[in-house]
Amino acid sequence: MLSWFESKSPSTSSPSPNSGSSVPAAGNTGREEVSERSEGSVIFMSYFTYILECADKSLYVGCTNNLEKRLEQHNNSKWGAHYTKIRRPVTLKYSEWFETLKEARRRESEIKGWRREKKVKLFSKFQHSDIILS
Repeated sequence: MLSWFESKSPSTSSPSPNSGSSVPAAGNTGREEVSERSEGSVIFMSYFTYILECADKSLYVGCTNNLEKRLEQHNNSKWGAHYTKIRRPVTLKYSEWFETLKEARRRESEIKGWRREKKVKLFSKFQHSDIILS
């Protein structure tokens, strides 16, 4: 997995086709979030696996093709997951980028199987960076 912090230049460095890349969870990262990109006449979708922290400090793991829209749904819309609807507000703590939905869902399933401590350890390493998290 290629960390976004390791590349520092996401527009010039792309991850290998079969690996996700970590993306800082919140704040202005300087990386434009693009859910769809095209090369010629073929359209490629981007998928994200993410971890949210709810108001009651519980964690929620999900995946989506539009991270910004999905976070908005979790916080404000009736379309958010029931789990997060009753635990608002939620904050994005961590996300990873994948080229395929299959990879994102596989990673989501893997993370959901982890104990809380392991999930916290995953996203806590980004809280000490120079990027401001919400």
